[in-house]
Amino acid sequence: MAARDDSVREPLPYADPLGEPFLRTRFALPARPATFVRRARLTDHLDQALDTPLTLVNGAAGAGKTLLVADWAAGLGQPVAWLTGEVGDRQPGVFWAYVLQALHSAGVPLSAGAGPGPGPAGPVDHRLLACLAAELSGRDRPVVLVLDEFHRPATRENAEQLEFVLHHAGNGLRLVLVSRTEPLLPLHRYRASAAVTEIRNDELAFTPEEAADLLARHGLRLPAPATRALVERTGGWAAGLRLSALAARQSTDPETYLKEFEAGRSTIADFLLAEVLGTQPAQTQDLLLRVSVLDRFRPELAEALTGRPGAESLLAGLCRQNSFVEDLGHSWYRLHPLFGEILRVHLRARLPGLEPELHRRAARWLRDFGAVPQALTHGAAAGDWEFTAGVFVDDLAIGQLFTGLRADHLRAFFSGMDPQATGAAADLVRAARELSERDLDHGLAHLGHAEEQLPAGPAADASRLSCTLLESLAARLTGAPGRAEQATATAARLRREVPGHLLAKHPELAALLLTHLGSARVWAGRFDAARAVLTEVLDGPGGAATALAREDCLGHLALIDYLDGWVGRAESEALAAAEATRGAGGCPFPGAFPGAGLGQLVLAAVSVDRDELERARSLLDEAAACGAVGADPVTEACRALVTARLLLARGDARAAANAAAPAVAALTTAPWAEVHAALAASAVHLAEGRPDTAAGMLDAVPCSGEPRYAADVAWARLAAGRRAEAVETVERLCGSDRTGPGVTVRATLVRARAAAEAGNTTAAAKLLARALLDARPDRLRRPFLDAGPDIRRLLEAPYLHGLAAGWLHGDARTPHGGPGTGTEPPALVVEELSGREREVLARLAQMMSTQEMAADLYISVNTVKTHLKSVYRKLGVSRRGDAVRRARERGLL
Repeated sequence: MAARDDSVREPLPYADPLGEPFLRTRFALPARPATFVRRARLTDHLDQALDTPLTLVNGAAGAGKTLLVADWAAGLGQPVAWLTGEVGDRQPGVFWAYVLQALHSAGVPLSAGAGPGPGPAGPVDHRLLACLAAELSGRDRPVVLVLDEFHRPATRENAEQLEFVLHHAGNGLRLVLVSRTEPLLPLHRYRASAAVTEIRNDELAFTPEEAADLLARHGLRLPAPATRALVERTGGWAAGLRLSALAARQSTDPETYLKEFEAGRSTIADFLLAEVLGTQPAQTQDLLLRVSVLDRFRPELAEALTGRPGAESLLAGLCRQNSFVEDLGHSWYRLHPLFGEILRVHLRARLPGLEPELHRRAARWLRDFGAVPQALTHGAAAGDWEFTAGVFVDDLAIGQLFTGLRADHLRAFFSGMDPQATGAAADLVRAARELSERDLDHGLAHLGHAEEQLPAGPAADASRLSCTLLESLAARLTGAPGRAEQATATAARLRREVPGHLLAKHPELAALLLTHLGSARVWAGRFDAARAVLTEVLDGPGGAATALAREDCLGHLALIDYLDGWVGRAESEALAAAEATRGAGGCPFPGAFPGAGLGQLVLAAVSVDRDELERARSLLDEAAACGAVGADPVTEACRALVTARLLLARGDARAAANAAAPAVAALTTAPWAEVHAALAASAVHLAEGRPDTAAGMLDAVPCSGEPRYAADVAWARLAAGRRAEAVETVERLCGSDRTGPGVTVRATLVRARAAAEAGNTTAAAKLLARALLDARPDRLRRPFLDAGPDIRRLLEAPYLHGLAAGWLHGDARTPHGGPGTGTEPPALVVEELSGREREVLARLAQMMSTQEMAADLYISVNTVKTHLKSVYRKLGVSRRGDAVRRARERGLL
């Protein structure tokens, strides 16, 4: 063997205290690979190390700590003393010998007094530490000393001696510790005096942009969503990203590989199992494997899974070691997502068959702790559906299958319930799911099975209360108001028996009960009683839990007000319901909530009364998109009513009569739906020249004499020549405040037409003026278009022009045509803008953006967009500039 030539190398002044030569690689900056990504945000942060005595770069294995600091040190433009620690350096004599050699290798001159100590076994002479600190403190330029892998040689004695030197070296030393664990230094003192720079695990994690750069250096260019998904799965862990990239390069489809690779059977698993799990004692390994089935956990929960005490100290130690266990605060912990994934695979291999039992233990502990959603997840994972359904029902959470942020998730979750699961709770959940999907036959069958299995005693009160909720829903869906009343009465008694904290936790239960009762009362025509319970829901708790119930109540109140003629009030309530739908991202939970789309239906009815027939058709379509197949009777009856009125307005009476019947079967008949179906049928006879038949058909409807139907019935009687009866019918409305303009305007037009037919044109004109005044605020055009040619001729009178101008028609002197006359009415003037629409228009003229308008008016961007669409429609334009110009032409700006 040739002799080695050391003549060109400077000999090292000290010998290894163990009698071996120093390994030069321990004092050299580690080389950066070609795939290394320089991250400016971290190197900029590290630059603060030159201004603070102490710097900590603390993170898990493979977090990229060493390469980060090595790259930063290489760019400083000055020598850096570097030492890579080893476990064998734990003896103080060995540790300090290596520290001194690192300083010497960096060209730091030291006197003989700062030489090595007596050896590895003996103590380090305090004079050596004092001499070293003194020499460093006298330097003009501080020495940068990096101790990499400091967790290996770290002992309390070494840490105390290092802190002594750091403290007394003053501005002569900048110490950088690169470690997986928390160093045993008085960090609180350094933090209090702003004398420490810290880079922790979270900051070391790669961002999606940095990960894309890293992957590109490995020859991989992925779409941004795929890169974000990989970063989320790996937690931005540097080693995980590098190992994933290396493996993906071997695949013919790297993107699919990175999306679907089995973490538990990869080089990443080998790394973590060796570097993290394998370094832990057997008891700690067992704890990590068992808690891997949990998304997050507390020490007590970990002990329930291991059957051993002492988890708190083990978990705290793992956090200090950066062993991929994260402290979430308040005694909660979680595993790094990729580490947890790998541990679960390892658990199945090492302890086969244990995983379901761990989920079962976790489910019971979480139930007792009050973490119901987590208990449900683990109960299902254990395959224990009887327990899972029982927890759900006992928590009084059955209403969450119908409303709230978790409704979609819960319906999907329980769709996986084992069909063999038995018990009252399982049948209750099945009944709720099936009723939410309008499967009445199966839903009622499961509800009956659940009620038969309920045990006696207070323990089953929550289950009984859940039954009453489903009973009320079934009553609503089948048009059985008596059953709804009975269910609500039973619920009121049971609510006094269940714990108050459960009722407070689930406000949706009471809201749903009252909403279903209110809908059943609307179906029965008991509008005042319905209004009472519907208003109670709106006055109750708000929030996501009751949002859909409140929307449903607004839709029903809008329908009641519309049928009573209060068109403006109905429109406001329907708009609020529709706004709630849009605010939830369109039509939330289609099929799960029976009243979906009712607000749009009422708006469509209002549009028909305003002769905005295309808008009415559009709203009907929108309601159809929101409503479920087989929605509740009230919604379907309203849909039938509006469709019939729209067809009548278009002159197709026979189609209107065919459309007037609700599309769902019900156990009882809604009196108001029956009247409106009769009105549509009578319109066929009127159109075909059989007025007597039309009037007689309405006489046979039992409740047709109520004030809300009086005007429509009077029209038929007037057409049949029964003028005195018609006038008597509408005069019952005089002095009554129960009906609004939607009814009273038509009633006044009946009286005006009767007066005109009697030759009293003066009285007719006065009545017309009153009708115009009453109709103008709500822009009710349709009653005047339906009133016949005599009324339209009277409207030509000059003294009525001012009352009709700007809303009824473009030229009051031009007669209107009507259905079947062959004469088209003149174009209607643009609708009046609401107050809020005028505010939006004013800001439009100021060239504000949609976001600026929203901020200025304290409303959402979506609401601004809705107002803009309405402004464009009313002004007959499609662009911002045209809207401003048209508004100025009409004097609106």
